[in-house]
Amino acid sequence: MLKVVVCVSGGGTNLQAIIDSIKSGELENTEIVEVISNNAGAYALERAKLAGIKGKCVSPKDYENREQFNEAFLAELKASGADLIVLAGFLVVIPEIVIKEYRGKIINIHPSLIPSFCGTGYYGLKVHEAALERGVKITGATVHYVDEGTDTGPIIMQKAVEVMEGDTPKILQQRVMEQAEWIILPKSIGMIAKGAK
Repeated sequence: MLKVVVCVSGGGTNLQAIIDSIKSGELENTEIVEVISNNAGAYALERAKLAGIKGKCVSPKDYENREQFNEAFLAELKASGADLIVLAGFLVVIPEIVIKEYRGKIINIHPSLIPSFCGTGYYGLKVHEAALERGVKITGATVHYVDEGTDTGPIIMQKAVEVMEGDTPKILQQRVMEQAEWIILPKSIGMIAKGAK
């Protein structure tokens, strides 16, 4: 059984997609052991509670310095017994000590087709704003392994999504979530659970 910790900062729609895939039996041999958020008010923690999953807030704001937070974050991950850490809209830079400890065991979902619109400063709606500004006809989402860079780790899976006439960043964000993110994130976890990647 693949033990997964999902880290999320906001609403947790990708978390919900994973929960639903496990519930439907589509995502096999996988269990979410904990949801960690850096934001005590994140709806993702409520989603975890509703699904009977342990939820915890570990926020840099609650520690004197970043080093203390990094150590607390690592300690929480270790205590969970996680085999895989899934970053599903987690707006915290992953500390190097965590990357070292969990090398090849941390994945992230990014709302573009990497290498487009990725790296420092590209997150959330900003990605979709940039895609529309550039006038791309195709965008999408990418699941990749996490390394020391920002969105630079090996790609596991990508899915393209069409940009439509009249799209706003919000409309495009929703379409990318529905047509790509919510599909490829559970699929990627499933591949890892099967030992395929």
